[in-house]
Amino acid sequence: MASAIERRYRYAYKPALFLACLVPLAWALSGVLGLPVPTLGADPVRKVLGIFGHSALNLLLITLCVTPLRYLTGNANLLRLRRMLGVFAFSYALLHFLTYLGPYQAFMWRVILHDVMKRPYITIGFAALLLLTPLAITSTNAMMRRLKRRWQSLHRLIYLIAILGVWHYWWQTKSDIHEPLLYAAILATLLGWRLWRRQRKATSKSALPRVPETA
Repeated sequence: MASAIERRYRYAYKPALFLACLVPLAWALSGVLGLPVPTLGADPVRKVLGIFGHSALNLLLITLCVTPLRYLTGNANLLRLRRMLGVFAFSYALLHFLTYLGPYQAFMWRVILHDVMKRPYITIGFAALLLLTPLAITSTNAMMRRLKRRWQSLHRLIYLIAILGVWHYWWQTKSDIHEPLLYAAILATLLGWRLWRRQRKATSKSALPRVPETA
């Protein structure tokens, strides 16, 4: 029988997080439909492109925050929210890419190819999306049971994906790099914490006294 904490996460926290993750999509759709929401500006397509891209990167970094928060707070139930955050990060990255292909470039493949060759940050962003796809596909419990130890190795790709995502954002910024710099600092902190913790764990294991062999 599910405990009170499990029921709270299942019926309160998860639905609340689900609705919160839908806010950027609702904003973009409402603006496109002309509803009374914060305006999308003079270039709504570019604005929607930015909304989806920022949402994907924000959710990706929030996903990486779950494990440090779990250790700092001792609340293992936070891991119940990580999968939803990761799936939404992939969804917004895919919407960002589809908005670029469709409304932004009107599926003009020659123009898209020229844009990719002229702006390598597009290739970096596309590579991040490709790497994120198998993580989203294998996010179910059935795939976790099927892949076993390989599942954890596969999902470590999120570190590389986050680096590519921040790089993609930084490289496309022409003048003011304060926001990309903030993303890079947050990512460096998250990755540095993981490296520190791994080194600390390795040091703790090496410091343990060896048990003498018995005859």
